[in-house]
Amino acid sequence: MSVSQGNMTAGSSERLQLGDLGPRYFRLGVITAIVGVGLAILLGIFTLDSIDRFFRAYVFAFSTILAICLGGLFFTILQHLTRAGWSVTVRRIAEALAWNLTWIWILFVPILAAVWMSHIYHWMHPEGDMLLEHKAGYFFFPLHYDSQVPIFWLVRAVIFFAVWAMLARFFVNNSAAQDKSGDPAITSKMQWWAPLSMFAFAFTLSFASFDWIMSLEAHWFSTIFPVYFFAASACGFFATTIVVIYLLQRAGRIENEVTLEHYQDLGKLLFAFGVVFWAYIAFSQFMLLWYANIPETTGWYITRMSGGWAWVSLLLLVGHFGLPFLALLTKHTKRAKPILASIAGWLLVMHAVDMYWLVMPTMPESTLYEASTLAAFRAEATNEMLGFTPHLLDIALLVGLVGLLAAGTVQRLTKCSLIPERDPRLHEALAFENM
Repeated sequence: MSVSQGNMTAGSSERLQLGDLGPRYFRLGVITAIVGVGLAILLGIFTLDSIDRFFRAYVFAFSTILAICLGGLFFTILQHLTRAGWSVTVRRIAEALAWNLTWIWILFVPILAAVWMSHIYHWMHPEGDMLLEHKAGYFFFPLHYDSQVPIFWLVRAVIFFAVWAMLARFFVNNSAAQDKSGDPAITSKMQWWAPLSMFAFAFTLSFASFDWIMSLEAHWFSTIFPVYFFAASACGFFATTIVVIYLLQRAGRIENEVTLEHYQDLGKLLFAFGVVFWAYIAFSQFMLLWYANIPETTGWYITRMSGGWAWVSLLLLVGHFGLPFLALLTKHTKRAKPILASIAGWLLVMHAVDMYWLVMPTMPESTLYEASTLAAFRAEATNEMLGFTPHLLDIALLVGLVGLLAAGTVQRLTKCSLIPERDPRLHEALAFENM
């Protein structure tokens, strides 16, 4: 059986299905999740003195996989918004990653527990802090913070997950339905809703990054922070997509449908969003806040330029920007599958390091505001005060949640073809060539 569009043919049905790889990869993902999360819980019970440390590590792991899923949703919407043809054969991977947004709210439950069981979200206890009391309405409205119930924050979380799940279901289910019916009107419907969907995506991603990551340091603020998180999401998604497609082709799937031309374009997008745009936004945020020299904003960066975090910052500068920039500058590395997949794998690691750098540092505010110079602060601030306490728990939680992400993605891919077989623009993707 083959699927034809015009004069182009998209392989055999066997190569377009995950087949026996599905149950195998799904079991591997589930086992990885059980081992990773189980080990993390044991390490938390027997090696940690504070539950705060466990929950902060969980926020890091959750943010890492959430960013990849949101990147998949962004790419899916964008392709319909721009009526792109070249990307049809790689879009199904994005849809499968985005599909995880229909159930990922379950993984948010420990973060809800963290709000009441730990002190990592210190805006829950604003008493005596004039700035946090002033911001309390953003979290507790219409109740007073004495209620200990952040109604407004909870309502927003429900809205975010509902919007993401609705968008993922709409685009993924319609794409799968078109495989059966071949109705081109389905594509027109998705194109019609794409602009509104992109606005909803941008709005929810922005406020989710404020609520769940930036509010870990509620005294600090940055209006460019959501753009930074979006850049990280794009980096994580494009890197994941390249690795997944490479592994699928190594297993004998979609070998003819995704060509070197597609690898080159995915490499371009990884270079543009995951390296250059990420670095541009990272520098823009740093430059604007550092130049303004306001204690409430510069303290966030001073923390990340001190102690062990200074080395992590340097690693991101070199490993997330410098080396990948040089490696992806030429088209030859983008067209060499093993090399591009290796670069993408490296950037996936850097994506995790980036999320770790965002979530884990803690600002020792009393030491920060009492110090007269940067050197004096660094002399007083210990790694423990700065939150630089790397632990095997961090890796275990990340591995566990990545296992769940893999299992969810594989489970979705087992229910459909690996490419949109009857998309009206399939012939454009199969005939695609870079200029």
